[in-house]
Amino acid sequence: MATFISKVAELGPRIIRILGCNPGPFTLQGTNTYLIGTGKNRVLLDVGEHNNTEYLSSLMSVLSQHNTTIDKIVISHWHHDHIGGLGDVLGSLKDKVTVYKYPRVDADDTPIPSTATHHQLKHQDEIVTEGATLRVHHTPGHTTDHVVLELIEEGAIFSGDCILGEGTAVFEDLHSYMASLQLIHGLKPQVIYPGHGPVIEEPLDKISHYINHRNQREQQIMAALTSATNKFLTPMELVKIIYTDTPEHLHAAAAGNVSHHLTKLLKDGSVVKQGEKWCAVTRTDKL
Repeated sequence: MATFISKVAELGPRIIRILGCNPGPFTLQGTNTYLIGTGKNRVLLDVGEHNNTEYLSSLMSVLSQHNTTIDKIVISHWHHDHIGGLGDVLGSLKDKVTVYKYPRVDADDTPIPSTATHHQLKHQDEIVTEGATLRVHHTPGHTTDHVVLELIEEGAIFSGDCILGEGTAVFEDLHSYMASLQLIHGLKPQVIYPGHGPVIEEPLDKISHYINHRNQREQQIMAALTSATNKFLTPMELVKIIYTDTPEHLHAAAAGNVSHHLTKLLKDGSVVKQGEKWCAVTRTDKL
């Protein structure tokens, strides 16, 4: 059962979480957006989905209650539940806003409305506001443009969709994703504020679990391929064997993850591909 998350929560003197009010199988309780800083002008991390009046009402209410506004918006990555509401938020703010986003390399980037100044993020950039310094770390894998923010004052990480408060994350490129997990682990965060789900109070254990989970999946895939009587299997056939505790409506996403594992294993020389089916390379095959 999913953990209850309130619409608005003050997580500390520098952080207010505003829930995106868009629950679903892939968004969990909804997309977490964060108002960061202590001054009159603050940073908003992510903006929820387009045309979500419930979220926009929550955000505007928080700004009014704290007598503050937003002069900087940071987008963690291009997925619609993180950037879709950008035009709506900008349209509700009176003053000029700078939007910070790392560029995509696999496709054209989402256009930033002309009402805002667009700043292309780079790895190790720092975004400063009163009471908070945010260091940008490029963490591809979930998407090519994904970034996490390190809150220097608290040793905290805003992890976007790289690490979730509940369950595990999906990714586009496993090799890059594993490297990003190692990067975050090396930062030794004291706490993680994820893009979905509750606050992660024991982050190093959580990151190690993610790394171990992916390694375990790889071992399960190899075991299933090695023992398969049919020898060649599709990713969905592997899902049916391995993801026995996963609801069927999530099997398509699981098959995507399996495909990424198989692509990595192909590069490792551990599997071969025939059409849409895959087979383990036996020790004899390698000799």
